[in-house]
Amino acid sequence: MSIAGNNPIIFLILSALDLDAPLTPLESHYDWLARKGQLKRRQYRDCLRGLEARGVLKIVEENNRKFIKLTKKGALKVLLAKAQVKIEKCWDGKWRVLVFDIPEDFHFIRDHFRNLLKQNHFIKLQASVFISPYSLNREAIRYLQKTGLIKFVRIMKVEEMDDDSDLKKMFNLP
Repeated sequence: MSIAGNNPIIFLILSALDLDAPLTPLESHYDWLARKGQLKRRQYRDCLRGLEARGVLKIVEENNRKFIKLTKKGALKVLLAKAQVKIEKCWDGKWRVLVFDIPEDFHFIRDHFRNLLKQNHFIKLQASVFISPYSLNREAIRYLQKTGLIKFVRIMKVEEMDDDSDLKKMFNLP
């Protein structure tokens, strides 16, 4: 399960962080989030404290200003939060198949990867083979690159299958 779980506030906080910025100003981050929806300052602070306690981020102070600094663990969590696939309205008729063979040394990340696939509407076709009518987005690919999993994963776009009527039914496709 992702660190955000079902908490939309934590999901918003994580997905609003920029992975390329070493430090994110605390106030401007809150202001940006507050404009996006109804986020109370207390909720924001409580979520940040919880994320800091879990080792996802650190609050640092420089020149009398507070900043959010992502830990390595936090960077992976942000990538996971941003890696959610947006379901396309019109299916292009092609299946996305992911085949992977991830070594036991990477079991913790492998479990996160399986959850990422499930959250992104991939279903298990066979052991270590998942399928979906939807593409992984850039952030999901970036997650694979950052974790080093990309070297154990193959992603294919399949135009033809012998009989995909059961899959079409599972995904409510024409």
